[in-house]
Amino acid sequence: MSTVMHPKNLKNAVVRHKPTIATLPGTRLIADRLEHHNWRTEPFATPPAGSGLKPVLGDPGLPLLGHTFEMMRLGPAYQMRRYHQFGPVSWANVFGRRGVAIAGPEATQAVLVNRDNTYSQGGWRYLIDAFFHRGLMLLDADEHRYHRRIMQAAFTRERLEGYTAVADEVISAHVRNLTRGGSIELYPTLKQLTLGVATRVFMDAGDESDALVTKLNDAFIATVRGGTALVRYPVPGGRWSRGLRGRRLLEAYFRSHLPAKRRENSRDLFAALCHATSEDGETFSDDDVVNHMIFLMMAAHDTATITTTATAYHLAKYPAWQEKVRAEVSGHEEPVSPAYLDGLTTLENVISESLRLVAPVPAFIRETVKDTDILGFYVPKGTFLLVDPWVNHLLPEFWTEPENFDPERFAPHRREDKQHPFLFVPFGGGAHRCIGMRFGMLEVKTILHHLLRTYRLELKPRYEVHWDTSSLPFPTDGLPIALTKL
Repeated sequence: MSTVMHPKNLKNAVVRHKPTIATLPGTRLIADRLEHHNWRTEPFATPPAGSGLKPVLGDPGLPLLGHTFEMMRLGPAYQMRRYHQFGPVSWANVFGRRGVAIAGPEATQAVLVNRDNTYSQGGWRYLIDAFFHRGLMLLDADEHRYHRRIMQAAFTRERLEGYTAVADEVISAHVRNLTRGGSIELYPTLKQLTLGVATRVFMDAGDESDALVTKLNDAFIATVRGGTALVRYPVPGGRWSRGLRGRRLLEAYFRSHLPAKRRENSRDLFAALCHATSEDGETFSDDDVVNHMIFLMMAAHDTATITTTATAYHLAKYPAWQEKVRAEVSGHEEPVSPAYLDGLTTLENVISESLRLVAPVPAFIRETVKDTDILGFYVPKGTFLLVDPWVNHLLPEFWTEPENFDPERFAPHRREDKQHPFLFVPFGGGAHRCIGMRFGMLEVKTILHHLLRTYRLELKPRYEVHWDTSSLPFPTDGLPIALTKL
């Protein structure tokens, strides 16, 4: 069975947009009132005597909840307000912990470069270890380098050529069958597609049933959202409980396929992890393989879905840019290749601008393993850190009219993103920069190549998307969009 599904089956196979605490009616008003509440400013910790360091200022917010509700509901608006109020280093209670927020390119660089191993992935482990246990992003230092070196073999130039060819086959078939006209919910449609691509590229699994692909999709959604649960306990029906159930389903799936992957030596990532061997003859255990596959499959399709959705939205909202990109892709009749996709500079600028306006990963989480300072502010050992890349992407001191959609800012004659190496960081930075970033960009370009060659994308008059930022951003209404066949 192909992982490409016919549109008539999509309504039963895509994301269900259930209300969350961040999207329930009235929450905007509550969040706005909290935003304007006059909280009492306090120091996070007292700097050591004689250190010359400044205390990190902030406030705890509400009892128990702290500022979690505002952060999940208001997203970048909350982050920008805190930045303007307290500067690049501040603190608040979030997700049940006192956390320090990091924003601005200088502070971001200090944390993500991590020159003396001061910042661990312990912050991520606190949030998502129950769902992505020992995934690559949750590992530190030598162990992280060891696992990353093995995985790097899965993203060589030769493998990327093969992955792109498979992705092109899946995507072209899917796009041709999307619709004969009318409106679709773009986000869940793309999410189903990118999961299909990841299933084929990383697992070589093209014979799964539609029902199983649907279950896997729902399980990935539940595991991603699990870490943002306000109640971090498996209450039946709660976000944490659904995340744990999704994790169990994914574990069972990968464990059931492990014996066959151990026996064969195919060129997909799953088999590569099963056969990986260190210089000392060490191999991944079954648990390691399962943990990495769950994390990589999530990373391979979630951020690609968000990026493609945001880009398609902006292309539909700004038809002149849509026509510019369509002119760039219209003359290519052959299957796509990395070389061809790399030449789509107009499309790349539009994607970059969409990534700037809608950061697919709203925060990078770290934890200090020793006392340190960030830009002269004292941060003690064991501090939970949230690096806010979305703030960097909207700072008016770096970006011309940052609220406006302007892909030209990434063109060679401007390159506003090059003012600082950690100003534009949609995929992170330092040792933990996204290992699949290159393939992700190739996949997004392939999807948009086929969409724009086949359809005109149109929004309803005066439509404005609303992004749910309670976990990874997604449009609350699925982003209804009309596709008119060309």
